[in-house]
Amino acid sequence: MVKNDKKGKHPQRALNKPTETKLVVKEETELLVFLLKNIPNKSRNDVKVLLRDRHILLNEKPVTQFNYLLKPDQTVTIRWKKAPEEQKYKGLSIVFEDAHLIVIEKQEGVLSIATEKQKDNTAYSILSSHVKKQHPANRIFIVHRLDRETSGLMLFAKSERIQKLLQESWNDTIEERTYLAVTEGTVEKEEDTITSYLVESKALIMYSSQNPAIGQKAVTHYQVLRKNARYSLLKVNLETGRKNQIRVHAKDIKHPIVGDAKYGAKTNPINRLGLHAWVLAFTHPITKEKLRFETEVPFKFMKLFE
Repeated sequence: MVKNDKKGKHPQRALNKPTETKLVVKEETELLVFLLKNIPNKSRNDVKVLLRDRHILLNEKPVTQFNYLLKPDQTVTIRWKKAPEEQKYKGLSIVFEDAHLIVIEKQEGVLSIATEKQKDNTAYSILSSHVKKQHPANRIFIVHRLDRETSGLMLFAKSERIQKLLQESWNDTIEERTYLAVTEGTVEKEEDTITSYLVESKALIMYSSQNPAIGQKAVTHYQVLRKNARYSLLKVNLETGRKNQIRVHAKDIKHPIVGDAKYGAKTNPINRLGLHAWVLAFTHPITKEKLRFETEVPFKFMKLFE
């Protein structure tokens, strides 16, 4: 005979409670609205706690934005047991790792790789120490870079072979590389493509030319997500990945990225560069699995549009 516990609850019921619940989205709606409708006996505060503590997943990735817009046929997973924490270091967190790759989310202010002036506390040095804890002979290889003041997703390889596989097949391997950019002023065109040839000056500043003989072709697609009288929030997709490409092209359309004095910005309302590597989707070079990572929209970005 099974006895009830002190609170009068039947222990067997706790054992039978599912570890997760999957729900299919039928119509476009905000995440919080969907959860309140589909999770019985949970208050608004209960659901917000689930979101805050990363119990809600979309396509197996935690989502914490209560107003995230869901699309039909997406699957929302409620994980009732707390998932293991992402491995965090000062300045970055590891969001995916296997025998071949590491995907991180880098904070603004962190260098991708060492310079003559700074050797330590870079994304590269932090990850190098991380893999050497697993085995002293382990090494890390950078696949692409983000500017120091740009936050968001970066991909690293765990061997030179994987690094070469990714870099040599970059255009075929990378399926989506999406940034968020906060620019000065109201961008009039709702969407557009900017094409130019980027050249680096002696002062190490990139600029656009229309002469293919002197620069590298750069193609940037953008879509306006939000705007007001002072700022615009752009979703930016890169067709090419040139140095400072988004920053130069934002200047070219006379809407420089906030906080980017190097490329013409006059304001810095969020005390950082308004550029974030939001989504990274690619085919795994070994397993051929389709991987997609999406970070939260920086709170400071959205605050400008409230």
